Amino acid sequence: MKVGVYYVVSATAAASIANDGNFPWLEKLSGMTGFDFEVTDMEHINDYDMVVDFIGGGGTEGIFLKDMDRLPKPYFLLTTGANNSLAASMEILSYLRQHDLPGEIIHGSDEFVASRLKDLAAVFKTRKKLDGFRLARVGEPSDWLISSGVDAAESKKLNNIEIVDVTMDEFMTEIAKREYVENEYTKLIKSKKYDEKEIEEALYIYGALRRIVDKYQLNGLTVRCFDLLDTVHSTGCSALAILNAEGIYASCEGDVPALISMAVLGELSGKPVFMANPSRIDTDHNQIIFAHCTLPINMPSDFEIMTHFESQIGVAFRGKLQEGPITVFKCNGLMNKYFVTGGTLLRNLSEFNLCRTQIELKLDKPVTYFLTESIGNHHLIIEGDYSRLVDEFFKWNQK
Repeated sequence: MKVGVYYVVSATAAASIANDGNFPWLEKLSGMTGFDFEVTDMEHINDYDMVVDFIGGGGTEGIFLKDMDRLPKPYFLLTTGANNSLAASMEILSYLRQHDLPGEIIHGSDEFVASRLKDLAAVFKTRKKLDGFRLARVGEPSDWLISSGVDAAESKKLNNIEIVDVTMDEFMTEIAKREYVENEYTKLIKSKKYDEKEIEEALYIYGALRRIVDKYQLNGLTVRCFDLLDTVHSTGCSALAILNAEGIYASCEGDVPALISMAVLGELSGKPVFMANPSRIDTDHNQIIFAHCTLPINMPSDFEIMTHFESQIGVAFRGKLQEGPITVFKCNGLMNKYFVTGGTLLRNLSEFNLCRTQIELKLDKPVTYFLTESIGNHHLIIEGDYSRLVDEFFKWNQK
């Protein structure tokens, strides 16, 4: 990853002394972070996922002020422990605060600075990636998702995420072609011991959605999948499982907020994302059970194929997830409200009266959130604790 560096140093005799220490330090940070730091000019300042303002020494406040309006916001003031770099940055930050401008001084041990830069780089790389995302609603949200609508115009205006509507008629036309392109994930599903005809029917649905993705150049989609039960007598679980493994965010039941949440969490973490709904909550032990009939096929350590829980037909998956640290997350459709917590996956379950993939979690934050403030039904789960990074994303995502 390339990080743009706006380098500020005063035209004094001390500048050459500062340069002798500053540039080797940037090289050291490059080795610690894996980033290429490129000192850039104003003409190319917006070519980077992230820009830091390297305050190379004292007496630079006026220089920064002169160029400030052309620099990307927020302002990240990278400082050293020499040449009055920190003192100048504090004066600059005070000015930013007086004018309600976002900024932060990045200062401390080399390890802290490198860690902070990596977090910020992940946040701003995700922001840039989501800018211009194209998502599709294939059919309307399921009738029971009464709080999960998203205004497409507002989404475009606030977050530059475009929502495209694809009719169920078009989807059905694609399914009727009964075609799909074989790949490693279709082969993996077909290698499992299960009814071959049912698998083929489910994979035709995958082929239909894959063609819709290509036609509309989508980054993700959500499907009114329960309509498939009565029309083609199959399920969308395989299609969504494969698309998610391929890097195309795919959510169930026409749930756009869940789809947007999948994209945020997936881009921040680089991990496959499991969309599920709470099934049972234990407030005494701060534990919760999540379940759903599909998950990214590249996420579980192993899986078995079963029927879809609600309909008892088609293809669904019981995946076994890694026990250990997890993240649970959800944002609303306009990304101006969110919930995130770390936690621990305690065990995988196999109860008969829940959707097929079932996990029991102990959360860091109180599970009473789900009873008093929950953002819809579906929530998103990944392996590993990325809650701090999610908080960082929303800290700097304010419009």
